[in-house]
Amino acid sequence: MSNFYQLVYNELNKIYIRKSTWVMYVILAALIIGGAVLTNSIDDGLNKYDDDNWREVLQEENTALEQEITEYESDDFIAQINTSEIGKNNYYLENDIQPQYGAWQYVLENQGMLSIVSLLTIIVAAGIVANEFRWGTIKLLLIRPITRTKILASKYVSVLIFALFTLLFVLLFSLIVGALFFGLDGINPSIVVEQGEGFTDVSALSQILSGYGYGMVNLIMMTTFAFMISTVFRNSSLAIGTAIFLMMAGNTIVAIFMEKSWAKYILFANTDLSQYANGGEPWIEGTSLGFSIIVLIVYFIIFQLLSWFFFNKRDIAGN
Repeated sequence: MSNFYQLVYNELNKIYIRKSTWVMYVILAALIIGGAVLTNSIDDGLNKYDDDNWREVLQEENTALEQEITEYESDDFIAQINTSEIGKNNYYLENDIQPQYGAWQYVLENQGMLSIVSLLTIIVAAGIVANEFRWGTIKLLLIRPITRTKILASKYVSVLIFALFTLLFVLLFSLIVGALFFGLDGINPSIVVEQGEGFTDVSALSQILSGYGYGMVNLIMMTTFAFMISTVFRNSSLAIGTAIFLMMAGNTIVAIFMEKSWAKYILFANTDLSQYANGGEPWIEGTSLGFSIIVLIVYFIIFQLLSWFFFNKRDIAGN
């Protein structure tokens, strides 16, 4: 087992010794800081609820939102957004909760950064096997008295560790930047979120952990897919292009075929487990939390078996 740990350590060292890896983290840091600067400068309403007249401010805001709905009555998108915002404001008023914006809210908003984390992890996963063949270093790996299965597993585990480290970086750096720009409103404040057919105040930490946790499901599945393509075709460009395309177009593909009886078996119809949270309705009829988990496990096993089969059966004599 010590050999496996050493292999994982070597793979992580190869990942983090590259300048391109640190450029990825610099880009993430710049996006997080830029988001805080933009929020702080554009959204001048962040502090408008700090005074004692915050109830009047909320009521005035509701009036303005209702007028906007009337003016753009043909625009369903505006009506939906404004109606949700009015409902949230009413919840604050009815429960005498003064709205606040702090570091934890900024961390929660940065949940969308997980798509960028997925993108960066796909790039790493797509090259970790394919580049060994492209550079000819695969022979140096396989002449060691270590099984191919253990070598492949160490590479996959290293990619998952990179994904976890990068996700934690986004979470912790967002908290630090949020605290500097907006203040740290307690260790675990309550925040108001929309759940099911109404609003409720929940623990910020639980909301963040669940949100980032659900995002990890899609991250792991797309990483595993890119890793499989890299292993089967030994082409990092193909793996990156295919994985990114499917990650971006996954929901569109589901929407196109959602009327088909077999649509519920599409991978992307099951990666968002948050659709089942708090009594939510699934996108496609006939699916459930248990069903989606089983589908994801089946896809995961298929991706792993394909990776293992082609890596173990490939002849490297000509490489």
